[in-house]
Amino acid sequence: MGLVNHTVVTHFILLGIPNADGLQTILFITFLAFYLCTLLGNLTIFSAILADPRLHTPMYFFLCNLSLLDIGISSIIIPKYLTILWGQSRVISLGGCMSQVFFGHFLGSTECLLYTVMAYDRYVAICHPLRYLLIMNRRVCALLAAGTWITSSFHATILTSLTFTLPYCGSNVVDYFFCDIFPVVKLACADTYIIETVTLTNIGLVPMTCFLLILASYIRIIYSVLNMNSAEGWRKAASTCASHLVVVTLFFSPCALIYTQPQRSKVLMIAVQIFGNAVTPMLNPAIYTLRNKEVKAALKKLRGGLMPEH
Repeated sequence: MGLVNHTVVTHFILLGIPNADGLQTILFITFLAFYLCTLLGNLTIFSAILADPRLHTPMYFFLCNLSLLDIGISSIIIPKYLTILWGQSRVISLGGCMSQVFFGHFLGSTECLLYTVMAYDRYVAICHPLRYLLIMNRRVCALLAAGTWITSSFHATILTSLTFTLPYCGSNVVDYFFCDIFPVVKLACADTYIIETVTLTNIGLVPMTCFLLILASYIRIIYSVLNMNSAEGWRKAASTCASHLVVVTLFFSPCALIYTQPQRSKVLMIAVQIFGNAVTPMLNPAIYTLRNKEVKAALKKLRGGLMPEH
């Protein structure tokens, strides 16, 4: 009966990044540049891989999935935040807020699982090179990729359902620059201890499990590399794993930074979210092309240049 006099929330108001008054123009230009570079870089990588039959291999198939994820992750938050910075509406509908929560955790979890699958792919390529194409055949690759997307959809559905089955009948002002679970549930007219505990556990469990699996893969890879007598084998293994190790480090380091803190700092959370949703998706295409001759050749072919002879 005490809730009867309250108005049920049908939309939310995003306050944006705290203490950013007077920086709207700089932030707008910065985030727009990040977003455009992310779209251009990932679409270019995706198109180059599709256009070059020599890149129709398991490693580049998973890289295509990563490019799609990076585009999706940056598109969840940045376009809406750009409208806020432009001085347009800070209002986001209930459905829009639910979409940001769902797709944020769906794509983030998928990327985490995909890095694990890519680590397994590198393990097979280095530790079982003669059976690589037999083990990582098209059917297996399709199942592994589909598994990451499907598993993450269940993960995100559970978290989103738990978040929005809570009653929202008071303030609708989200003290953040997008809808995420913790800023949103603070507005609920109910006890949020269970949802916060479940969310924190789930969000921590997924990257922790993936990190341990990736670590196990690379321990096995290092063991195999140390047993190689060929310097060429060492260089090939390093070249094969370097890009993946860099993007994994960029992904898991912010997670470790958050979960090793006794108390979650709001400033730290915002910095990590910006890095993960704006900076990392922009950097991934560059990381995978800087030292990758095959991708560089495919990009030249895409631009109409001649494919270098081997």
